[in-house]
Amino acid sequence: MSDTEYTPPKVWTWNKENGGRFASINRPIAGPTHDKDLQVGKHPIQLYSLGTPNGVKVTVMLEELLAKGHAGAEYDAWLVNIGEGDQFSSGFVSANPNSKIPAMMDHSTTPPTRVFESGSILLYLAEKFGEFLPTDPGARTETLNWLFWQMGSAPYLGGGFGHFYAYAPIKIEYAIDRFAMEVKRQLDVLDRNLAEREYMAGDEYTIADIAIWPWYGAVVANAAYDAAEFLETHTYKNVKRWMDLVGARPAVQRGRMVNRVFGDPAMQLHERHDASDFDTKTQDKIAAAE
Repeated sequence: MSDTEYTPPKVWTWNKENGGRFASINRPIAGPTHDKDLQVGKHPIQLYSLGTPNGVKVTVMLEELLAKGHAGAEYDAWLVNIGEGDQFSSGFVSANPNSKIPAMMDHSTTPPTRVFESGSILLYLAEKFGEFLPTDPGARTETLNWLFWQMGSAPYLGGGFGHFYAYAPIKIEYAIDRFAMEVKRQLDVLDRNLAEREYMAGDEYTIADIAIWPWYGAVVANAAYDAAEFLETHTYKNVKRWMDLVGARPAVQRGRMVNRVFGDPAMQLHERHDASDFDTKTQDKIAAAE
């Protein structure tokens, strides 16, 4: 049935067969589906996540804080396999009632502080450790402008364009055109901004860059949705420069490996419990030892 033939019913009902690649995990209700406690490791920060763009934001932030010498940012990163419904466990729902990764528990407070939504986690960590968020009111506000821009814009990129272009069970021209137009507009917003400054909020690397890079950098690099040619991302020269600049940071390179379950096994660190794990527990080394 084409998209032009659909007439919405008076009352919508849930059809599990409609949903494409993610039909098994999408549902119109919240709450847990099964009982399972969250694992807790030895560090103050406990992260429950997956190496999607939203998850990468937080692992990059934590690795950047550790690179700055903040021992209190040491963390355990536990893998949450959303394809198998791990995000609907009772433990995870207690950390994030929205059942979306990432979720974080800060055990340095009593009681532990739960933090969910990736933007909220970045802001929490920036304020806790006094890093990557300027203290000058104008610069701070500009950083938050771009942080919240990302939080509001990315659903059009991922849930909109990415879903209909790469994951939907059928190709719908109207939906792809609608969201491709918006994504290109967003890339132009970024490109114009980065024509005048080195980083998103100015000449300083901030949580705005950490939030935006995993989403838009991946699209420009053709690491998401295989859509770089379709969107002509090579034409956004300033975004490309910024993507390379941020991507060259060692902490970014480490952060994008954590909770990653796809791609080169040497770049997959399913769980991270110690800095040495990057050298000893990537999937290529685990496979070689078996």
